[in-house]
Amino acid sequence: MEKNFNNPILWTDGYKLCHKDQYPQGTQWVYETWTPRMSRINDITHVVNYGLQGGLKDLTEQFDKYFFDKPIAEVEEEYREAAADIFGRTNPQFAKNVDTEHLRKLHKLGYLPLKFKALPEGTFTPIGVPMFTVENTRPEEFWLPGYLESQLSPYIWLPMTAATIADKYKRILTKYANETGDPARVTAQATDFSMRGMGSPEASMRSAGGHLLSFAGSATVAARNYLMNRYNAKGEVISYVPSTEHSVMCSYGENEYEAYKHIIDVVYPTGLVSIVSDTYDFWNVVDNVLPRLKDEILNRNGKVVIRPDSGDPAKIVCGDVEADHETVRKGLIKRLNEIFGGRANEKGFVELPPQIGAVYGDSITPERAVQICEGLKAKKFASTNVNLGVGSYTYQYNTRDTFGFALKATAEQCDGNFKPIQKRPATDIGNFKKSQLGMVAVIERDGDLRLVDNLNPQTEREVQGNRLQDFYINGQFVNEQNFDDIRAKVAEESARVYGE
Repeated sequence: MEKNFNNPILWTDGYKLCHKDQYPQGTQWVYETWTPRMSRINDITHVVNYGLQGGLKDLTEQFDKYFFDKPIAEVEEEYREAAADIFGRTNPQFAKNVDTEHLRKLHKLGYLPLKFKALPEGTFTPIGVPMFTVENTRPEEFWLPGYLESQLSPYIWLPMTAATIADKYKRILTKYANETGDPARVTAQATDFSMRGMGSPEASMRSAGGHLLSFAGSATVAARNYLMNRYNAKGEVISYVPSTEHSVMCSYGENEYEAYKHIIDVVYPTGLVSIVSDTYDFWNVVDNVLPRLKDEILNRNGKVVIRPDSGDPAKIVCGDVEADHETVRKGLIKRLNEIFGGRANEKGFVELPPQIGAVYGDSITPERAVQICEGLKAKKFASTNVNLGVGSYTYQYNTRDTFGFALKATAEQCDGNFKPIQKRPATDIGNFKKSQLGMVAVIERDGDLRLVDNLNPQTEREVQGNRLQDFYINGQFVNEQNFDDIRAKVAEESARVYGE
């Protein structure tokens, strides 16, 4: 019999199935906070709050379709069978007596009895300050906030991480554009190339949304509909350029001149087109193919973008002083300038003609972005002469621990009595794992957001200016946001926090 792996009640860590029985008798309410506890990336002090709305819509739809809309007997059987199988060899007594009464109560209710309070999406949240809280709204489902941690976490840590790193790229590129070129071109200067290297198609959509908060371009086509559905995105939420791949270039054999000529004269006689150029010998293309096409390219209504795709990015773009080959020493941008000309802008840095450009999309990192921009600046070229393809080497090369995200219980109610709780491991190096105590609020003080904890239900309500606001209650959004507003907030917050 084919097994149903879509039931979200099974989308959790195995130990979560046990926890409802482990809490003290009389537990009625559990309150948890989601917090970035550390930064493993130099000079990032704040994390972008982005992805909760999309994650909660995903989670809610999954429960509606594969839990609430399914017969309870079917749900119970799937749960019992899975629990009996995975625990049967380690704790036969538990496996034999799997209880599903809590599932029947939840199923009968027909919605997730949860309350989320959250910072607005797009908020730059200091390390150690909670982004949202979650609590159950009925005593019967005290087990639910913690149970959903394993499912909610992978929905949200990745887009938050991607949005934060994308902002770092934008700050880097904006700095150099301000010094050498036109900062208005920065939003189109980095394109998301990451889909094929992500953990799943769904992960790629969520990550692409984080990238698109700072930039205009992504190759992840499905991100468009995802953002329209999950974030009410309107208008030009995503853009991309017609581009070749190696299979296309290989299909012409090693006659690269004919390949280029056909693509720019016949397939795309106007508009932007990006051509991957290292299928055989990249420097042969630069020295021998492009000069033959100089007139066609300069007389064309649109830009031809040359894409190297292997080697050291900074050396390919800016030149390798130790190389034997003269063109390799010069680098791509200087050689394109020699072939196609260019002009010095008002800042004194050369810009290529609008008909020719370059993009590099292999193993780009923020550090390599700096190297490329510094190399161009040293040669008196505008940094905006080259675009960057930011791929999975950036966006997949992270974990939940990049910013130490965690959902931790900080308060409970048992037999009607409120109880603040706190995790504080004595062996924790750096004191990163210490959780907040009791209920929390987030307020503005000294120009930034600050944590207030050790609160109870009454004192939490009395906090003035609490930025954590009702967001999702009992299966319904009460403060939904749209993508354009979040984009604008990211730009505003980045300037506030980093002053750039």
